[in-house]
Amino acid sequence: MLAKAPSLAPDEVIVDLEDAVAADDKERARELAVEAIRRGPLARTTALRVNGRSTPWWEDDLRAAAAERPDVVVLPKVESPEDVSAAADQLPDSVGLEAQIETARGLVEVERIAAAGAGLEALVFGPADLAASLAVPVLTIGAGTSDYALARMVAAARAYGLQALDGPHARLGDDLGLVLSARRAYEHGYDGKWVIHPSQIEPVNSIFTPSPAELERAQRILEAATGAARFEGELVDEASRKLAESLLRRAELLA
Repeated sequence: MLAKAPSLAPDEVIVDLEDAVAADDKERARELAVEAIRRGPLARTTALRVNGRSTPWWEDDLRAAAAERPDVVVLPKVESPEDVSAAADQLPDSVGLEAQIETARGLVEVERIAAAGAGLEALVFGPADLAASLAVPVLTIGAGTSDYALARMVAAARAYGLQALDGPHARLGDDLGLVLSARRAYEHGYDGKWVIHPSQIEPVNSIFTPSPAELERAQRILEAATGAARFEGELVDEASRKLAESLLRRAELLA
C-alpha cells in the first residue's frame, strides 16, 4: 500500500500507526512508516497518524515523527486542548497537526480544541469511534446519523480558521453510499473526506470540487447588480455574493 500511494491522486496520504495496526505490530509498523516517509513525498501532503496520548506508543511515535518530519501528524481521539499542545511540544514547528474528534468528550470540547493553536491545521470527524462513544447502534464505519456532530465540528473549525475533514465510508463497493456520505459532508461545508481504497478517490474528489457550471454561476452572481436583485428567478443580495466568493475560494485552494 505504501509503495502504491505515490501513484495515486489524493491530496493527502496518511500512514497509520493507530487503529489499522494490531498491538503486536506497532513497533514494526513504525519502522515501515519511517522508511516510507524517508523515501519521499507520498502525496501533496504526507501525514502520520500516531497512537493516542493515553497509549504506551504515543511518545515513541512522536519521537519518530520529530525525526522524520512528515508534513502533518494526525492526533486520534483528541479530547482537550492539552492533547494538542502536548503533541506540539514534541514536534518541530514545521510539522502541522490534525485533531480527530471521535469521542463524546472530544465533541463537547471541540470549540476549546479548535482554539488550541500549537500548529493545529484541521479537525477530522471520526465517525466510527464517535458512534461507539455515543452508543449509536451501528456496526459499519460511517453509518449512523451524525448531522449534529458534523455541524458542530465544522462550526468550531471555521470559527478558528481550520480545515474540516470528514472521516471514511467503510463499505467498499457501495458507490452510492460513498457519494451520499461525501455529499452530506460537502453540504455541511467540509473541505474533504478520508478514503480507505483507491477506488474511492475519484468520486470523493469529484464531490468536493466545484463544477464548471457552479463556478460560472458564482461569477455571474458577483457580476449582478449590488444590493437585492432578481437573478435567474431568485433573489440575490450581499449574502449571495458571500456564498459565491466562498465557492470561488474553494476552487482556488483546490487548483
